[in-house]
Amino acid sequence: MKDTYKYLKEEAYEANMQLPEMGLVLFTFGNASAVDRERAVFAIKPSGIAYKVLKPENMVVIDFDAQVIEGSMRPSSDTKTHAVLYKHWTNIKGIAHTHSTYATGWAQAQLDIPILGTTHADHLTVDVPCAPVMSDDMIKGDYEYGTGHQIINVFKDRNMTPEEVPMVIVANHAPFTWGASVAEAVYHSAVLEEIAKMAFITKTIRSDAPLLADALRNKHFERKHGKNAYYGQS
Repeated sequence: MKDTYKYLKEEAYEANMQLPEMGLVLFTFGNASAVDRERAVFAIKPSGIAYKVLKPENMVVIDFDAQVIEGSMRPSSDTKTHAVLYKHWTNIKGIAHTHSTYATGWAQAQLDIPILGTTHADHLTVDVPCAPVMSDDMIKGDYEYGTGHQIINVFKDRNMTPEEVPMVIVANHAPFTWGASVAEAVYHSAVLEEIAKMAFITKTIRSDAPLLADALRNKHFERKHGKNAYYGQS
C-alpha cells in the first residue's frame, strides 16, 4: 500500500526541515531519521535532495539491515550508520547527523569536546566523545556501516551508554546525535553545536582553561535530570 508509513515520513520530514532552520546544515550537509520500533523500520532523508524542495513523501523507509522498504529515491549516504545505531541501541528513537561548524571543527581536530561550563553539564556530565580515526581497511570496506561501529565502539571503550551521552563526534567527519524521538535528536544537535562553540571560544581565550569541577557539573545535571530535578515545570 502506498504511503503505509506516511506518519513516519512526516515525522522525519519535520525533523529534517529543522536542521537548516537552526543553521545546523548548509545545502544537503545532513540528515535526520525517525524510527518505528514495532515495525523495525526508520524513515530518512533521500540523498542529495535540497531542503527547499524536500517533501514528506520523499522520505525513504528503511529496515535495520539498511534495505529499502518504501520509497522511490536513493536514501541518505549515511543510512547504514543510522541502521547500525538503531539495531544495536534499542532505546533510541531518532538520529540526526549534521556538519555544523564548531562541532565538526572539534571532530576534524580529533579531540573530545571538553566539559568546561554549566551549559554542557545541563545535558551531560562528561566530555563529548570523539570516535577515533577509522582504519584504512574500514574506509575501503563498508564505510558507513563501519562508521556506525566506530560510534558504538567508543561508547563501549569508555563504558558510556547512549542514554547518558546522546551525542558524539566522529574524527575527521562530523557529529551524530540521538534521543527518545527524532525531535529530541535534533535538539541535541543544536545543543552540541552550542557547547562546541562555547568550548572553542573558551579555549581560544584561555588554552589551559580547567574542566568544570565535579560538584558543579553534577549539580547542574542533577537539577535538570536527577530524581529530585527542579528545573522547569512539574
